[in-house]
Amino acid sequence: MKNINILVGFLLFFIVCNAQEKPEIGENTADLPSHYRSFGQKIAASESLSDQEMALKFDMLGANDTLNTKFTATVTDVCQSKGCWMKLALNDKEVMVRFKDYGFFVPMDISGKEVVVNGKAFVEAMGIEDQKHYAKDGGQSAAQIAKITEPKKTYSFEADGVLLKE
Repeated sequence: MKNINILVGFLLFFIVCNAQEKPEIGENTADLPSHYRSFGQKIAASESLSDQEMALKFDMLGANDTLNTKFTATVTDVCQSKGCWMKLALNDKEVMVRFKDYGFFVPMDISGKEVVVNGKAFVEAMGIEDQKHYAKDGGQSAAQIAKITEPKKTYSFEADGVLLKE
């Protein structure tokens, strides 16, 4: 009888562990129109702000403010090491997008393509070393990297989900 109780306990433990929802990492294609590829958390393209609307929202953010939002924009640059960050065009500015908990990456060849990103927008002062790191990841020359000499105010975004328009 003791062995049956142990077996039943083991089976229940196994069922409960497998039933827990696991976070999605990488590409996610379930329940999407055929013209989108999904990365990270599942999101919908509907109700996203335009790049112009998002630029206005960023202009209203102060230091230490965050805004949960979703917007559509064009990719201008992508990390050429792993696809672990990307930059998006917002009118005459750019927004630096990183991925929540370093949990997923995007393809490195998506510059010029449209994406929908969902997550948290914020404004930060990016330090010199961080700027140089991202410039190196972006494939900039040593001469370009050497020109980085002071912190700069950047529009930043931590995405938990990305849709790539095909």
